Amino acid sequence: MFEFINAGGWIMWPIVFCSIAAAAIIGERFWSLQKKRVVPKGLVAQVWKWTKEDKLDKKRLTLLRSHSPLGQILAAGLVNRHHDREMMKASIEEESSQVIHDLERYLNALGTIAEIAPLLGLLGTVTGMIRMFAAVGEVGLGNPQVLSSGLSEALITTAAGLSVAIPAFIFYRYFRGLIDELVLSMEQEALKMIDILHGERE
Repeated sequence: MFEFINAGGWIMWPIVFCSIAAAAIIGERFWSLQKKRVVPKGLVAQVWKWTKEDKLDKKRLTLLRSHSPLGQILAAGLVNRHHDREMMKASIEEESSQVIHDLERYLNALGTIAEIAPLLGLLGTVTGMIRMFAAVGEVGLGNPQVLSSGLSEALITTAAGLSVAIPAFIFYRYFRGLIDELVLSMEQEALKMIDILHGERE
């Protein structure tokens, strides 16, 4: 591995750093964006049970808010449960913006890695070609090892940059789609809670 990195020149180190950062972000987002963690089942039913039993106090609202992103949204609406439907919806929409921002954490960094990794590879290609032509100017075309060294650096960095960028972009798009699905599920659960509290559904 170190021989491969050394063969690609100094530009390989930023590419390696990008690959480590991308792997860390992907792992963290896979853990944090599990549906059971974001939109746990039965939460609206639990809230309705607390409401019927008149147990929805500040302590349970605090617990609900820290329970999950869905709980955070539901708690924002429940704070205004004694107001009309529109006030509850407005509170939920305001909180949803913060929740969505939290769900999208580190995705901009992952998208940036997907964009700059091939550019770093291209930079490595350019520096490798420059080094190769500079060496040719010094020793001429009689030494194939000089040519192969520069060409190897150029090709290795290009391949390494693309190897980091392609999976980073795939997972970036995947997480974007997953967040859209989770947000839709949370909105449906929040609307369900509002309808139940206002007696429009059971």
